[in-house]
Amino acid sequence: MLKKLQSINIKLLPVYVVLLTILVWYVVTATGLIPRFFLPTPGDVVQAFKDDFTFLLQNAWVTLTEAFWGLLLGVVLGVSIAIVMERFELLYRAVYPLLVLSQTIPTYAIAPILILWFGYGMLPKILLIIVTTFFPVAVEMLTGLRSADQDLIKLMKTMGSNRLQILWYVKLPASLEHFFASLRISVSYSIIGAVIAEWVGGEAGLGVYMTRVMKVYAYDKMFAVIVLISFVSLLLILIVDGLQRLTMPWKRGSHK
Repeated sequence: MLKKLQSINIKLLPVYVVLLTILVWYVVTATGLIPRFFLPTPGDVVQAFKDDFTFLLQNAWVTLTEAFWGLLLGVVLGVSIAIVMERFELLYRAVYPLLVLSQTIPTYAIAPILILWFGYGMLPKILLIIVTTFFPVAVEMLTGLRSADQDLIKLMKTMGSNRLQILWYVKLPASLEHFFASLRISVSYSIIGAVIAEWVGGEAGLGVYMTRVMKVYAYDKMFAVIVLISFVSLLLILIVDGLQRLTMPWKRGSHK
């Protein structure tokens, strides 16, 4: 019983940290250590969220739509690049350094160019999310594909399996854990990429909402949208965790 309670407490540690952070936040604002116009109280943020709830949900839907399509296409692109690079060593040597180089370009620098080329609609946001999310997937998938059991691959070859069968039955299962690790990163990047693109130029979305409330110094609403973005990102990561447990049932016991 004691061990079970200890296990529950360990799992709840992040919740305790969040509650402690909120408590400290409340104390420093309620006592006037930090002025409320500079840092609103948790109550102010909750009230701002209630006041703009419908408007926040409308903008969140736009951001989530951009993030979904950008993430989906980014994942497909990343997995495809990893499979091709794993198959052709020469292509790996030629392309991999360019992939690394592409990540040295700040996202905020790419967004204005994409908006200049493709306008203020959803397309430039999706393209920016693709650029942001495909790299972690490509790198982790490549690592996973290369970590496949070589003895098992040799066995498959002796049994007459072709490259596609080896990829499907050996290499892809070996790369699943790497894939989901990269997907956790990419889902967060997708939301961040969408918001950054909306900052630069857009008609709707959480990034547009943030720029509008910043201009009128409505910091309570600013913090409300930050909390919403954090909540959405956390929810997406939990969804990825759930998908991993469904896809990799043999790993469930190792996390107990």
